[in-house]
Amino acid sequence: FTSQGEQRKQQLRPRSEYIKQMKKDFKILYGYNDFMTEQVMSLFTPAECLAFADASEGSRPTTLRANPLKTKRRDLAAALIGRGVNLDPIGDWSKVGLVVYESKVPIGATPEYLAGHYTKQGASSLLPVMALAPQPNETVVDLAAAPGGKTTHIGALMNNTGILYANELKKERLASLSANIQRMGVRNAIVCNYDGRDLPKAIGMQQCDRVLLDAPCSGTGVVWKDPGVKTSRSQEDIWKTVKIQKELLLAAIDMVNAESKTGGY
Repeated sequence: FTSQGEQRKQQLRPRSEYIKQMKKDFKILYGYNDFMTEQVMSLFTPAECLAFADASEGSRPTTLRANPLKTKRRDLAAALIGRGVNLDPIGDWSKVGLVVYESKVPIGATPEYLAGHYTKQGASSLLPVMALAPQPNETVVDLAAAPGGKTTHIGALMNNTGILYANELKKERLASLSANIQRMGVRNAIVCNYDGRDLPKAIGMQQCDRVLLDAPCSGTGVVWKDPGVKTSRSQEDIWKTVKIQKELLLAAIDMVNAESKTGGY
């Protein structure tokens, strides 16, 4: 019994050694760099780490947003089904979302798409505008607007009334932003090319009813979209992003009129 006990004791290893080995295996299996591996394993339990990595590798379903400025969701669904698209409403929580399971035609090149009856947009991207809840005749800012999915959603909810400032820092993205605004039939938008942190100087302090800020992020939560994030991110990148996000948030706050009768956020 003593001999078996000693062998068993020698086989037992400290938990730290298992974690160290798991980190090595995690990096090899999923392709994360040292920094990203440390961050993931500091946030989650070992089982959650594997679940997170597996979920991050999988692709997301194609989802669409019907454009109420030009059509109704049921009419759009009927038209796309007639073209060989297998789809359903995205859920009870959205009146405009559709999820596509299969399509016999390029979903981004149908006559309905080119006419602005819908746009391809992630399901999660519908939520910020729903939370913003813009109202007709308000002054609204989309602080980081390109490529225009959220901007055109805001314009539709405003029913082309009021003023919608669509700001984008990068000049090379203005063409696609403007094209999407035009395609979707949004007529109350003014496209701007400012660093968002300077936008209060251009528009004015406390001049807006609502501001939407989809701030630049680290991309660590959308590995499925850009796998390069797994090997390119560092602690310095995270802190730079955090700094910019805070500065943009302060600029957004400066533009909002807290006394707005309909908005104020």
